Amino acid sequence: MKWEGNRQSDNVEDYRGDGDGGGGGGGGGFGLGGRSVGIGTIVLALIGSYVFGVNPMTLLSMLSGGGGGAVAPLQQGPAQPTPANDRQAAFVRTVLADTEDTWTELFQEQGRTYKMPKLDLFSGVIPTACGTGQSATGPFYCPADQKVYIDLDFYRLMQERFHVDGEFAQAYVIAHEVGHHVQNQLGITAKVDAARRNASESQANAMSVRVELQADCLAGVWAFHANKARSIIEQGDVEGALKAATAIGDDTLQQQGRGYVVPDSFTHGTSAQRVRWFSKGLETGMVKQCDTFAARQL
Repeated sequence: MKWEGNRQSDNVEDYRGDGDGGGGGGGGGFGLGGRSVGIGTIVLALIGSYVFGVNPMTLLSMLSGGGGGAVAPLQQGPAQPTPANDRQAAFVRTVLADTEDTWTELFQEQGRTYKMPKLDLFSGVIPTACGTGQSATGPFYCPADQKVYIDLDFYRLMQERFHVDGEFAQAYVIAHEVGHHVQNQLGITAKVDAARRNASESQANAMSVRVELQADCLAGVWAFHANKARSIIEQGDVEGALKAATAIGDDTLQQQGRGYVVPDSFTHGTSAQRVRWFSKGLETGMVKQCDTFAARQL
């Protein structure tokens, strides 16, 4: 992926080192009740949270021999300056800037104003307006504070656990979370949340799938326009992103986790669905093609 030399966003806040509840960096571990939880344990909790719908903090406590007690309230200090030679942080800033430029232009074409999200880098855990954010859940977006949260160790997990590598695949992850911000800006998030309140568990899960697949499609829309404007995509990049989408499908994760799948429990979509909707956005570059809620077949 071609990104070096492009504009970097000023909307990235670096809280790495604050996520252990008071001193010390992340370093690949996860602070929990005074014990260090390794990457392997975090991977199991990540898969378990997808498969069983269990809070990953509960799984982490069980896997590390804890009793499932409450995590102490977090105190978040000020954001830290990022070292000038931090390549990963520079990459994140550049990708976020690219999404800002793309969505600002697309919103303007529709007579709208795009409010740019913040992106917080963290390690371990972080307080958010949606509750305590945890590395084990992977990157996420909080509509209450309009922020994207990423622990950069997730990219190492992608490589080690899912054998997914490449910067464009990493950019897809950021673009997907920004896609949730776009949904929030368009009022889709509020409508879905209201509908979920009166829905059964299986119905709510089905709505979640459409939300996630739409975010995949919006990530593809970003990639289409970013490549058209700045020629960021290189040979093999698209294949890497599609491999990432395949690796995090509900069916793939459930099959790996327990050997069978339960479609009614899907919340993100199958591997094939995630690939299909990301590809649709990438091929068309049209937001109107991302209406998963009107689609009869996902």
